[in-house]
Amino acid sequence: MYQWRKFEFFEEKNAGKLNKISPPSSSEEENSAAVKIECCSSGRGKVVIGYDDGTISLLDRGLNFNFSFHAHSSSVLFLQHLKQRNFLVTIGEDEQISPQQSSMCLKVFDLDKMHQPEATSTSTSTNSTTPDCIGILRIFTNQFPQAKITSFLVLEEAPPILLIAIGLDNGCIYCIKGDIGRERITRFRLEVDDNRSSSNSITGLGFRVDGQALQLFAVTPVSVTLFSLQDQPPRRQTLDHIGSSVYSVTMSDRLELIIGRPEAVYFYEVDGRGPCWAFEGEKKFLGWFRGYLLCVIADQRNGKHTFNVYDLKNRLIAHSIVVKEVTHMLCEWGNIILIMADKSALCIGEKDMESKLDMLFKKNLYTVAINLVQSQQADAAATAEVLRKYGDHLYSKQDYDEAMAQYINTIGHLEPSYVIQKFLDAQRIYNLTNYLEKLHEKGLASKDHTTLLLNCYTKLKDVGKLNIFIKSEDGVGEQKFDVETAIRVCRAANYHEHAMYVAKKAGRHELYLKILLEDLGRYDEALHYISGLEPSQAGVTVKEYGKILIEHKPVETIEILMRLCTEDKESVKRGASSAYISMLPSPVDFLNIFIHHPESLMDFLEKYTTKVKDSPAQVEIHNTLLELYLSNDLNFPSISQANNNEDLNLKAVGKLVADGKDSAKETDCFERRDKGLRLLKSAWPSELEHPLYDVDLAIILCEMNAFSEGLLYLYEKMKLYKEVIACYMQAHDHEGLIACCKRLGDSVKGGDPSLWADLLKYFGELGEDCSKEVKEVLTYIERDDILPPIIVLQTLSRNPCLTLSVIKDYIARKLEQESKLIEEDRRAIEKYQEDTLAMRKEVQDLRTNARIFQLSKCTACTFTLDLPAVHFMCMHSFHQRCLGDNEKECPECAPEYRSVMEMKRSLEQNSRDQDQFFQQVKSSKDGFSVIAEYFGKGIISKTSNGSTGAGALGSANTSSGSGL
Repeated sequence: MYQWRKFEFFEEKNAGKLNKISPPSSSEEENSAAVKIECCSSGRGKVVIGYDDGTISLLDRGLNFNFSFHAHSSSVLFLQHLKQRNFLVTIGEDEQISPQQSSMCLKVFDLDKMHQPEATSTSTSTNSTTPDCIGILRIFTNQFPQAKITSFLVLEEAPPILLIAIGLDNGCIYCIKGDIGRERITRFRLEVDDNRSSSNSITGLGFRVDGQALQLFAVTPVSVTLFSLQDQPPRRQTLDHIGSSVYSVTMSDRLELIIGRPEAVYFYEVDGRGPCWAFEGEKKFLGWFRGYLLCVIADQRNGKHTFNVYDLKNRLIAHSIVVKEVTHMLCEWGNIILIMADKSALCIGEKDMESKLDMLFKKNLYTVAINLVQSQQADAAATAEVLRKYGDHLYSKQDYDEAMAQYINTIGHLEPSYVIQKFLDAQRIYNLTNYLEKLHEKGLASKDHTTLLLNCYTKLKDVGKLNIFIKSEDGVGEQKFDVETAIRVCRAANYHEHAMYVAKKAGRHELYLKILLEDLGRYDEALHYISGLEPSQAGVTVKEYGKILIEHKPVETIEILMRLCTEDKESVKRGASSAYISMLPSPVDFLNIFIHHPESLMDFLEKYTTKVKDSPAQVEIHNTLLELYLSNDLNFPSISQANNNEDLNLKAVGKLVADGKDSAKETDCFERRDKGLRLLKSAWPSELEHPLYDVDLAIILCEMNAFSEGLLYLYEKMKLYKEVIACYMQAHDHEGLIACCKRLGDSVKGGDPSLWADLLKYFGELGEDCSKEVKEVLTYIERDDILPPIIVLQTLSRNPCLTLSVIKDYIARKLEQESKLIEEDRRAIEKYQEDTLAMRKEVQDLRTNARIFQLSKCTACTFTLDLPAVHFMCMHSFHQRCLGDNEKECPECAPEYRSVMEMKRSLEQNSRDQDQFFQQVKSSKDGFSVIAEYFGKGIISKTSNGSTGAGALGSANTSSGSGL
């Protein structure tokens, strides 16, 4: 043990004299010197001292006297201050009541309950209060004969149960278990050996509680025994046949029994002797404090006592001091308290960790410092700080490998940049690589650390380590580095295969394809990779890199797009539903990849529309196709690039190429426009009200690209006939214009006759000779009576190139027709006048003259008319029985009368329907005739003077139908 280093990790806190407090008297000093400290204990912030006169004193922090009381009449031999409850258990001598009873008693005091003691002549306590004694027990009985008590130990089980072990000099252990305060106890006896002898005196006891297991160590000078108290009866096991003397027995915090012998200190576990430490010298006292072994050793050569504090884990002496003769050793308030034979006390306290580490750092004992913080379970940050300082020390000594080993242990607590800056030199790149590898293994590396590590690999050209780092299978599915950073660095260093491996393993398909396409130009492999992806992933990658693929592999790329956007063969066989098709990607999503390749786009959309007839995006697709079909010029990058690379000296060849290009473009334009016209027609079937494309967009495209065929079709389909003839007028196609009006201006076929009026107006404003066309137009205007002659004359008079001969025949025919109409109207007027006069005469006759009824037969039954009979003013006569209940109107004339009245009500109702009136005026060829008809029927006049007209009409009806 002389090889162990000594340190001053402890310091003396305070020292003083432990004098018993006695009642004031002249002999106080004599009494104080006469009493002897028999026992002591600690716990709950107090130190308890028992004296040989039966007095117990309690000291608080700093060993200051608190109070004392008289516990036993004679002497206090043993005591223990409990931890869980503020109880004090003592063994001492009291007055002997009878010779048969022993004077040895066990008492339990409740230090939380104090009372005023009765004044006695024997009381020596100066305190006015004393704790309650809640239990007194005689130790020796007839079943448990008296012997000398050599050791004492109390175990607190579940309150209020206590287990008290009392060791005797005859090798027996008396055990008392239960609630002593209520006298509910059980006693049993343990024997370390069947042969009782003085050599079996119990010198030490120790309880071991491990779960449900309750065990008791018992030490004698010649043996170490373990009793298993959970067994009934308790099972005895001899661990060793060599024991120890009094006070050199203690328990560690790991529930190990520690005994001291002159040659060494031995540790015992439940299965026997454990490790031993060869500390020479007689062990006066042993103790355990915060993982330290406390030992008071007597040197036989010089008679001095040495107090040592051993750190067994780190194999060092934490403190060593020469002391006087020690009689008791305690641990309380975080200090070690040594009580000497002269009643003086020495308090030794542990220094704080920082002070201990500073002491070690000054001596450059970094390994000791590291072991110290690890053994004392310091926090990880403190340990890392010690490791950092050790690493800095080694770095200053240029021991870079060992320094890096220490820095690696600080990962997770020390900022990596602190270490990285020290090893950025190219000569120390191996150490830096090692550190960065460990940083990644622990998952604490950032993107910059990954970049730096990969750069180290590439500078070292260490492909093997790069492979291990990149292709490591640790953590299934998880990467220990930032994927994007690793790929970027590997690409920059031309380690494309490694970059591709990382991208593929991480499922970063877009990065994998980026390497294939942008760095390696392996387009076929990229297409094959995309084909193996899930449809959703393949769609994303094609959107991102489709431009490159279309430029180099248009046919194969279109095939992939067709597989993505259309159902597979099995779906086709079983009949894919529209819901399934709607889940597929739309071709519209991929339009942007064809931005520089319209030919490929046109090819793709044509194939798609051929295969899929009811796509949800067919309107957008048709719009795109129309734009491609109707555009005047498509870009041809390959041809344009070839022309730009032509040699300037070959101008003639360049001209031929340009001519060939123009010819090809013209042919292509004709073909595309033919496809466009077919699409316009096929995408607007007759059964649909609206086409499968945007009509407004289609019209704009046709106008922008001067595609008259498509424009005419759209206008005609939309029934915009005036726009149709406007196209012919703009093109000065007179023949086509007249033909169009023949087709669209026939009212019988649902056409618009007003087109002929527009056509006549066009020729009237043309400003050139168009006699032939005007005559043909006049033929149809005259046939359908579209315009009055005066309007025709006014319209054609604006064209100075037209002569009167053009309309001579037309005017003659119209005049003759008008003359005939005038003559017919004159005859009709004369007839209406004659009828009116006759009606007025008849009315006057009915009002002024009597009527003679000469009918002899009933109009209804044709039998001879007899009374009672009914005669009507209309000259019809009926039997009264033939009329039934209706005698107010003539059955023969009633239907005609009702029809007249119905006509009257209809005219009155029409007079209130303004919309119908204006609609008739608008739709009629001659609106004036409609107005004249309304005046002629009296509708308008009735509306203006409704009450008067209605009353007059009613009076007339009454007179005409009254009969008498």
